[in-house]
Amino acid sequence: MTMLELLRSVSLFADLDHSDLEVLSAGSKEVAIAAGERLFDEGDFGDEAYVVIDGIIEITKHSANREVLVAIRNRGDVIGEMAPLESAVLGPAPRSATVRARTDSRLLEIQKESLDRVLDTSPKGARAMFGVLLRRWRETESLVRHGEKMAQLGTLSAGLAHEVNNPASAVKRAAEELPEAVEAYAAARAAFAVDGIPESVTSLLDRLAAGEQPAPTPTDPVGRSDAESALEAWLDARGVPEPWNHAPALVAAGVDRGVLESLGLPEGSLPQAVALITAGATAHDLIHLIGEGASRVFTLVKSMKDYSYLDQAPVQDVVVTSGIKNTLLILRSKLKDLEVTTDFDDLPAIPAYGSELNQVWTNLIDNAADELLEHGGNRIAIRATQEDGLIVVEVADDGRGIPPEVQPRIFDAFYTTKEPGKGTGQGLGIAFSIVVQRHGGNLFVKETGPEGTTFRVELPIEGPPR
Repeated sequence: MTMLELLRSVSLFADLDHSDLEVLSAGSKEVAIAAGERLFDEGDFGDEAYVVIDGIIEITKHSANREVLVAIRNRGDVIGEMAPLESAVLGPAPRSATVRARTDSRLLEIQKESLDRVLDTSPKGARAMFGVLLRRWRETESLVRHGEKMAQLGTLSAGLAHEVNNPASAVKRAAEELPEAVEAYAAARAAFAVDGIPESVTSLLDRLAAGEQPAPTPTDPVGRSDAESALEAWLDARGVPEPWNHAPALVAAGVDRGVLESLGLPEGSLPQAVALITAGATAHDLIHLIGEGASRVFTLVKSMKDYSYLDQAPVQDVVVTSGIKNTLLILRSKLKDLEVTTDFDDLPAIPAYGSELNQVWTNLIDNAADELLEHGGNRIAIRATQEDGLIVVEVADDGRGIPPEVQPRIFDAFYTTKEPGKGTGQGLGIAFSIVVQRHGGNLFVKETGPEGTTFRVELPIEGPPR
């Protein structure tokens, strides 16, 4: 097959005139790459487009710390045309993806000068090239947008799993220890089988079960250790077996020497009473831990459900501050080393795409956290208020600010200042699209400099445009 026949077989060039094909073939040459070899990397600058003569080529793009397979190209497919076509209009443009050979491959390399001549002289060529440019851009944007959402879901899921793990583990441990504690309590009650449990002891157990602490419990570790040592010595002096096992549980429950002396126990019954009180306090404490842990897990799961607006219509009445609170809760593991403050007015519910707005809060807060954790600073301040028919949310950080040369492009799709593999440049682009296009609002940088950056979101109270 001649070079002209090869070009004619490519759908991109199929409708071009013979003279256009001759222009493309004039400066073309064949190149070969081995399996696994890269033709070019994402971010490289290049002026050549390629037609696959034979072999299999894979195209990948960095997204959320990993490479995403964008496409597989085979015989007759065109690759690498985006950069030379963009540069013809906008100036030098970087490669938007990485291209490598999956098998030993041969390609026809077409020079930018040839493409430029076709664009300048052939209306058919210009239409064909523009169609490819638009189609590829949409395909890539759609794929990476999906990847960004999935990566965000992964981040949120990891954070949620981290948050759930602590209360879930506490519930598991308490549930495992509870049977032994109940058995100890039953055995301690049995010790009073003959004479019966003194009323003062049953009254104390009732108070402990109700969550009352008869005596103050030291909050600092040193004070608690001293209290335990003192109570242990007092119990030991009165013949209570294994006082070191009883003292910590009694101090934690607020039972000190004074409380035990006030019980007025019959002679010789102190060891049995202490064993019963310790067993009862331990069992009640484990039950309390199970309840608190289960409640915490329920709160986290409910927050995630509210965050995603499951089982609700796409547009619903949304209280913006509730979405921000849920977002902060889900991102808490990432924010634990930062100071996060909120200043929320009592805002009305507005019609909105709830789950999409939560993507906005996630992107803004997550970006601020990344900036502070990587480059210094430790404060994120979130403010929400109502102004002139708008719900206004501001997310401020005390980071290094956005460089002036970067500011005009921060909302551009795929633009990122992060290292390759650490960002897709889609987060702020998606946020801008949700606020401006979906809700008819506005998103912009209110101020930025060495003292930090403030993003401002304005949402119309009447809701998204109809």
